Parts: sequence; C-alpha cells; structure tokens
Amino acid sequence: MIRRIAKITALGLALSTALVSIAEAQGVLTIGRREDSTTFDPIATAQNIDFWVFSNVFDVLVRVNDEGTKLVPGLAESWDVSEDGLTYTFHLREAKFSDGSPVTAEDVIYSLTRIRDSKLSLWSDSYKIMSDMKAPDAKTVVVTLSAPSAPFLSTMAMPGASIVSKEAMESMGEEAFAEKPVGSGAFMVDSWLRGDRVILKKNPNYWDAANVSLDGVEWISIPDDNTRMLAVQAGQLDAAIYVPFSRVAELKKDANLTVVTNPSTREDHLLLNQEHAPLDNVKVRQAIDFAIDKQTIVDAVTFGQGEVANSYIPRGSLYHIEDNGARGYDPEKAKALLAEAGAGPITLNYVVNAGNEVDEQIAVLLQQQLGAVGIQANLQKVDPSQSWDLLVSGEYDMSVMYWTNDILDPDQKTTFVLGHDVNLNYMTRYKNDEVKKLVADARLERDEAKRAEMYAQIQKLAKADVHWVDLYYSPYISVTRKGVEKFGQNPLGRFYLEETVKKD
Repeated sequence: MIRRIAKITALGLALSTALVSIAEAQGVLTIGRREDSTTFDPIATAQNIDFWVFSNVFDVLVRVNDEGTKLVPGLAESWDVSEDGLTYTFHLREAKFSDGSPVTAEDVIYSLTRIRDSKLSLWSDSYKIMSDMKAPDAKTVVVTLSAPSAPFLSTMAMPGASIVSKEAMESMGEEAFAEKPVGSGAFMVDSWLRGDRVILKKNPNYWDAANVSLDGVEWISIPDDNTRMLAVQAGQLDAAIYVPFSRVAELKKDANLTVVTNPSTREDHLLLNQEHAPLDNVKVRQAIDFAIDKQTIVDAVTFGQGEVANSYIPRGSLYHIEDNGARGYDPEKAKALLAEAGAGPITLNYVVNAGNEVDEQIAVLLQQQLGAVGIQANLQKVDPSQSWDLLVSGEYDMSVMYWTNDILDPDQKTTFVLGHDVNLNYMTRYKNDEVKKLVADARLERDEAKRAEMYAQIQKLAKADVHWVDLYYSPYISVTRKGVEKFGQNPLGRFYLEETVKKD
C-alpha cells in the first residue's frame, strides 16, 4: 500500500510539470485515461483502451453513426448486396494512407484475410464466413460468403476489421507495425511512449482532413482516478474519461468543466473461471449469483446512474429480453445451493484493478456479500495492465470486467462470450454445446422473428448456466474543460474526434 501511494504521488508531481506544457499547444487535445495502449495491430486486441484510440487512426469499410443507430459509409462510400445475401460488393472512396499511398482493394482484401486467418486474430471466428474475396479493380472489393449472414455488414464496422496498408505491414513486419502503424484515419501515430502516452497528430492525407479541426490528440495514461480528475480540474488536461460516479456531482459544479454523459452499451459483470473447482459446479455459480445484491451495488457504486443488468445483451440493444430467468438477491437460497453442491469451505482468488475506484468499491461489496453465505474472496489488486494477462492465462477465479459492443448486431459479443471461440468465452472457459450451436445458427438466420427466438433461447440458457454474473449497465461519463466541443462517444464507444473542436 505504501509503495502504491508513493507511485501515485510521484505521478501527480510529474504530471504537474509535463501536462502543462502539452495543454498549451494550440489545437492539441489532451485526454487522460487509465491504462496505456497494448497494440496498434487491429486484429490482436479486444480491449477498449486500444479500440478507442485506433478508431481514429485507422478507418473501416463501414462505420456506425454518432448516435449508434445505423451503418454509414467509411472507406466504402457505397455497397451492394446480392438477392441471395451471399455477395457483398464494396465501392471504395478515393482515400490515402498516412504515408500518402492509396487505399486499394488489395489492402482491403489483405486486412480482411488477416482478421479471418491470422494466428494473431482474436476475431477469426466471426469472419470465417468469408469464403472468397476478389478485386475486379483497385476500388472494388467483392466478398462472397459461404452462407447468408445477418450480422456480416455490421462486422465490417468493428475496429478489429480496420483496413491496414499491406505494403507497410509486410515491409515493417507485424511487431513494428503494431508500435507505429500506417493508417487512413483522421490522425496518425507520431510516437508512443510506453506507460505514459500515445501522441497522435492530424493526418494530412485523411480523405476528410479539411473538416478535422484538431492538430493532434494525446492520450495520457493516469491509472489513478483521483489523480486524473485533479489533472483536468487544474487545467493540466483538456478532457478525462472513466469519470468515477462519485465525482460527477462535484465536477458538474465546476464552472470550468463540462460533464459529458453518452448512452452506452456498457455492461459490468463478474467473470468466473469455470476451469477451477468449485466454479465448475453450476450450483456454486448459481449460489454466487443469488448471493450478490446487484441493486446495492448500483446504489452504492454508481450513485443511481446505472441500472441492474439482467442479460449480457444490454437493454435497448437488438434482441434483449427481460424474462430470461435472472436471479434476484436471495442469500438463503445461495446457502441452500452451496449445501446441495457439497462444495465445503470455498476460497476464491478475486483479481481487482488497482486504482480503479469503482472496481475497488465493487470488490469490497462483493467480498462482504459472498462472505455472508460462506464464500471467502481474497482480493488480489493488480495494475490494470496486468489483469488481462491473468484472465488469458487462467490465473484467477473471479474478476469484474466490462464490455461495450463494437458492432450494432449482438453476434460479435455473443460469439466472444458464448460461442466457444479462440477467446475461451471471455476467458471464463464456459462450455455448453447447445449454446455454441445456437450462436452459430443465429448468425446465419435471416428471418428476424426466428433470429429473435434464437437469441431469447441463448440468453435463457446462458443465464441458467451462469456463464458469468451480470451486474449493471451504465452510461459513458467523461469530463472536458470549457472550450472543448463535440467531444463524446457513440453507444459502441467510438470517439468522434474528427469532429471535436478545441477553442481558446
């Protein structure tokens, strides 16, 4: 604890010097965030800390609008779909990469082939439906599917499907490209100071550069929530994200600040590693679900700004259902289930993101609530940059994480958390072959009513199995200094920084 406090204090002193000089730069927007980026290779990450930065460095064929309601042109200015739903023809706009080279159909095919076939890809299962890709000319891409796919066009808007330069990737190599990529977005990577900041500058070759106001963007890593809020209050940052719920009322009273609240698809949930006994026992998982008072968490942690979650598909999203067998708070039922399971004394390792005020508050509440039914949760606080690796390696029993949808269709999240893909069902190691088949079949079903029925069944089965414990839904909350306009996120999390304005 002493070492942690010393680290934060030192960080605060460093910021007071470094950030002031940066913030004075005209037209450069400084944004404070928790974690540092992990990669700029679009296919090799599933983390928002990466997606939210490189969504303005790369471009995709099809975008989601600012309201998060429909698909709009990206690098493809238009597209056609055959009557049988098997052939998609994308017509590319005139665009260049940041090195001045043209964006061609060859680059598109190369990028889509990588996300489908590369061993680095965390998203391959969602793109295996592409059976053939051809380029009749430099500005036309024809994609043929092995079967009709309801979510296919939506998957083209996923940040992992960003279009990269084939020539740059092959000449630089994947590791070098992941450090300083060549993209076609509104901004380009000037430098990446590991553990400190990502420095972006305006891309003069961006196809809509004339309408980009900012000269650059600096994403600065400040893991401690309190230090990050103090920095924006002191004018050392132009903006900060991941605003703690507990600070919203205070920040709203500051005449120099604007609290920005955007609708989101964020859901916080408790991951359970089902390869570890006794979490491999469904009755134990059900007991954990019954033992958790989600409304108390919403009230105490989100200050009423969140709402209890009942499904991995957020309310308001396509195919969400309310009646899926969600469990209420019932500690006596939890105790009874534990007795039926015959699991005996249970001690679980709970990985917590240190410095994350909300995660730490939830951890204390869950530790108390689980303790009340006889489950001891030992809290292991780790740096947020380390928690993902622990999930991947399976060195955890429980951990609270969150998800925001990256496409409009539920297939992406469903595949990632329930489809038995390369991500081990969001590292929970959950397995249910019936659910796996439903996920695959729902991707191919074009009848809306039948597809809705399939997703209703998926939600009920997943809830019965406790694939994870749904906790709460909440909005995106950020804060900016006065003079920063058009700063925000669409419901899928993308920052529309190409529209942001910084005034003196």
